[in-house]
Amino acid sequence: MSDGLINFRQGFTFKKHTPEDISPFDRIFDVFKDLLTHTSGDLDEAFEWLEMLDKEYDIFNEDYSLEDFIEDLKKRGYIKEEKDSEDGNTGEGKGKNLLTPKLEKALREFALDQIFGKLKKTGIGNHRTSKTGIGDERDGENRNFQFGDDLTAVNMTESLKNAQINNGISDLRMTEDDLIVEETRHKAQMSTVLMIDISHSMILYGEDRITPAKKVAMALVELIKRKYPKDSIDIIVFGNEAWPIKIKDLPYLQVGPYHTNTVAGLELAMDILRRKRNTNKQIFMITDGKPSCIKLPTGEFYMNSVGLDEMIVAQCLNKAAQARKLKIPITTFMIAQDPYLRRFVEAFTAQNKGKAFLTGLSNLGEMIFEDYERNWIRRI
Repeated sequence: MSDGLINFRQGFTFKKHTPEDISPFDRIFDVFKDLLTHTSGDLDEAFEWLEMLDKEYDIFNEDYSLEDFIEDLKKRGYIKEEKDSEDGNTGEGKGKNLLTPKLEKALREFALDQIFGKLKKTGIGNHRTSKTGIGDERDGENRNFQFGDDLTAVNMTESLKNAQINNGISDLRMTEDDLIVEETRHKAQMSTVLMIDISHSMILYGEDRITPAKKVAMALVELIKRKYPKDSIDIIVFGNEAWPIKIKDLPYLQVGPYHTNTVAGLELAMDILRRKRNTNKQIFMITDGKPSCIKLPTGEFYMNSVGLDEMIVAQCLNKAAQARKLKIPITTFMIAQDPYLRRFVEAFTAQNKGKAFLTGLSNLGEMIFEDYERNWIRRI
């Protein structure tokens, strides 16, 4: 295949296509990042997988070995060695390999590229309202200066042009009547809580459901940081209970021997969003099973994995209605197709007046990205 170059005088000039020269490190690094996501940040296990892949696909050779790759990871600041010293303090040296923040960020970027494709970074914010006035983002429209306008919004080029027209070059002076200001728009912001189910069913039946959910979370975080830096996103996980996790902890996320306490997740999500000042709020919930656990006033857990328990369902529907009163829409991404679970999701969505998607794992990321964008159009 050839690359075509346009020469407007002589027509098309063709040259032989030269494949991009990829270094051995870069060629293996993408595979390694995927393995590291599957192993929940376990470097030793990821290296073992690389060795297995090498036996089948010859990804290493005499010029570049696994040891060379590990050394490059250290030189480039992706991993570091730590060991416990004699006094119990942790210090760098020969010992266990650990991920650095640089590699954690690289995993988020890799997830974003895998799921959403290459996205160019835009300016601060990307969500607009239709309201003009004193805002924080230039709109491109001009108007006459009014008392109280911020002087930093004055368009000097247009104002000087006005002064020249009104007073002439020979007597160039600028008055208040000559001033032109550029309209600004209030930049909208969105606060999102992403709930991830980490109950045991997320790895049951031979299907790994937690890794795609984890990738989606990392990609969504990176998307918001890159494209909508004024937005906020909080990640919470829920099993028997619910708790927030830090963004840097996403690569290490694993399922546990838990039931599904959807009520606890919703309570924590609403509590987080109550503290946000901006008015645009939403909850995304990724789950594959029915709610099967609640915490009783006594502090004990009530669990029932058989069918849909009426008491548990009633509390879930109650939380959905509370979120609606707080004007917090809930979008549920249900990784299940059972008819009775569909009926529960339909009832839950009706109580909240939110949305629900019954989805597989392959298109989960695209659906969440598209819904995030649509919610801006609808909500703002």
